[in-house]
Parts: sequence; structure tokens; C-alpha cells
Amino acid sequence: MGRTLTKAQHCIIPATAIYEPDWRSGRAIATRIVQADGEIMGIAGLWEEWCDPSSREILRSYTMLTVNADEHEFMRNYHKPTDEKRMVVILPRSDYQNWLVAPAVASAQFMRCYLAECLAVAQQVNVPPPG
Repeated sequence: MGRTLTKAQHCIIPATAIYEPDWRSGRAIATRIVQADGEIMGIAGLWEEWCDPSSREILRSYTMLTVNADEHEFMRNYHKPTDEKRMVVILPRSDYQNWLVAPAVASAQFMRCYLAECLAVAQQVNVPPPG
């Protein structure tokens, strides 16, 4: 994806929620996280167009960008205690257009954690362990 970032093929992935594992109880509990205001999230992403070598079909794919969240007061509660804390880059609505037209050299300025007070737990889902 490094080549995609240098081409500045920015996109925004809409999401009503993200799911992260809450390990504070000692086991993973799938947790649905939403924007506190109920709005849809706009997650910063990169897109790529490529040709499938076996079918010769032109495909489009994308990736969601993440940043370190070890010190983020909300997101540091998720993932295993020994794992690095990561969060997707949620763009403030006021940055949508700027992200889409930003040159590659300006991409890094958007790579920041979303404000903790703007996120909320919508529900925790008990998922039985596999097997």
C-alpha cells in the first residue's frame, strides 16, 4: 500500500460502527463503537485499482488507515493488554474534502486519533469462543 499512499489515492470509508475486542475482563468481548453524536463515521482510506492476473478482471480494493492509540483514553481499553493499541483514522466531517484532494505529501497531517469524547460504546456482544 505504500505505493498507493505516494499516489494520494485517498478515499473515505463510511461506517456506522467499528468493532474492537475489550479485554479488560480477561477475555475478548466484541464491542461496537460508534460516534457519540450518532453520525456515520468517515474513515480515512486508500484505494487501488489492479488487474487480477488469473482472470484479467480489473478490481478495486481499499484499506482503512490506522494510527497508534496506546495513549488514547478511550481506545487504549481495546485489544490484548500486551498488544499495540490501534484505531482507524476517523476524519472529522470538516476534513472530508481536504482529505480527498490532499497531495501525498500532506497525507500525514490527517493521521491522528479521533477525540475520545466523540466515541461511545453502543453495545458489547458476547461471542462464544470458536470450537
